[in-house]
Amino acid sequence: MTGALTTDHPAWHSDDDGARARAVRTTSGIWVLSHDRHGLRVDCVEGTEDVKPTFLTTDPAALPPAAPRTLRAGLGELGVSQRLANPWLWDAITTAILRQVVRAEQARKLYRAWCSTYGTVVDGPFGNLAVAPCPTRVLELADESFAAIGAKFHRTALQAAAEHYERHHPTWQEATGDDLVVALTAIPRIGPWTARAAAADFTGDFSIYPHDDLAVRTWAAQIDPAYPWPDKTDKAFGPLWTGWAGTDRTALHTLTLATLTWGAHAR
Repeated sequence: MTGALTTDHPAWHSDDDGARARAVRTTSGIWVLSHDRHGLRVDCVEGTEDVKPTFLTTDPAALPPAAPRTLRAGLGELGVSQRLANPWLWDAITTAILRQVVRAEQARKLYRAWCSTYGTVVDGPFGNLAVAPCPTRVLELADESFAAIGAKFHRTALQAAAEHYERHHPTWQEATGDDLVVALTAIPRIGPWTARAAAADFTGDFSIYPHDDLAVRTWAAQIDPAYPWPDKTDKAFGPLWTGWAGTDRTALHTLTLATLTWGAHAR
């Protein structure tokens, strides 16, 4: 495998031929992103083209040398990967909230139901795509609306996040990744895991991602099954993972994001 597209975000849809598509909102409009054997295409379908989505590259050459050799070899097969830096902070926060408690596949279904039911739907290359409802729309929803799509548990977190976002998003969008994590944890029912996942999605910096996330642990163990990984309930995984990179944040970013990229393709 060479030159992978990172599709860890639940907005990415795929067809039977392996093509991928996603809708995203920037400050100027809604875009449809599609990727197939011909490459990546980016089209503005609503609003203006003033602010385009941007993709960040991750090179496995930056993997930490201290990481296990088999793990590095498996991740190296990805080649230089590309990932969309989520252009809409609100979507990044929403996505992280909807991932709370539920498993990855259920979170994907929940996110898509949330967007298609209450957000904005646009035409995609192989079916409808949707972006999340804006904060003002979330605050207008009745309590029953959350339960109707299976988001009853997430209602209070989404509502609190919408209220805080309306007040603080101009400052949040200019913050560093570390400062954004701190700011987001001030929202009721937003803990460190949710804040870190949202901030990494928005900034594209996965050195701040929650490194002991189940997805990271699961894919790492599949890439290098012979390595004596800590038990899934063992808190030793996080220090082990970050320890391989030491103070090199680029190495930690590469190790984490490449693992999530590998898992998205393995899935």
